[in-house]
Amino acid sequence: MTPPDGTLPADLFMDLDRSGPMPLYFQVSSRIESAITSGDLPAGSRLENEVALGERLGLSRPTIRRAIQELVDKGLLVRRRGIGTQVVHGPVSRKVELTSLFDDLKAGDQSPTTRVLAHDVIPADEHVAEDLGIEVGAEVTHIRRLRLADDVPVALLENFLPVSVADLSADDFETFGLYQLLRGRGVTMRVAKQRIGARASHGDEAELLEIDEGGAVLTMSRTAYDASGRAVEVGYHCYRPDLYSFSITLVDK
Repeated sequence: MTPPDGTLPADLFMDLDRSGPMPLYFQVSSRIESAITSGDLPAGSRLENEVALGERLGLSRPTIRRAIQELVDKGLLVRRRGIGTQVVHGPVSRKVELTSLFDDLKAGDQSPTTRVLAHDVIPADEHVAEDLGIEVGAEVTHIRRLRLADDVPVALLENFLPVSVADLSADDFETFGLYQLLRGRGVTMRVAKQRIGARASHGDEAELLEIDEGGAVLTMSRTAYDASGRAVEVGYHCYRPDLYSFSITLVDK
């Protein structure tokens, strides 16, 4: 097991071939990846900093940095401001189906937690009113949440619901997913319109998601309808692209 300070065991790198054709960064990356996949480096483990690891192994900082970046790109490690480099389960690959992120994380054996950033009743603006099929200015329940997987921020979720279907407290949202809560109140989503895109982060998104200021985020907007055809939820969400992807199956007609 890795010590609490993140110092990787020396025997993990004892067989590095320093004169062979295989690049050293790749050898280091492969050994750390093996430790992650074997469970020797469990999710949540923190790694020592690049300078310390390089000095211990007698390797340059650029070599260590590239090795770490390989694993960041694979979604096995994440760099968190003020915390350092940390092991994660891997990127969330979500099928484009009518499910919630909370349900998908649970199904993937990841531990979802939620930080409720806003929970209030506000007048619907033009866009929300159009999507929900209500009048501009009508009251809607507004929820904004930060969703984490194994304590690593993955997504910012902003939802608007008619007040008639959203008798829900902030405490509810810290424990359960939105669709889970709605199902418990007899509301079942049958169909949804969804749009997936990407853009630069803005506002407080970079800080909350722990990415670089102005860094890219994946986006999804969704309007879900119940069996009667009534719009019951509108969501505007953004996700970390290094930890999240959408999976789509295409069938030839």
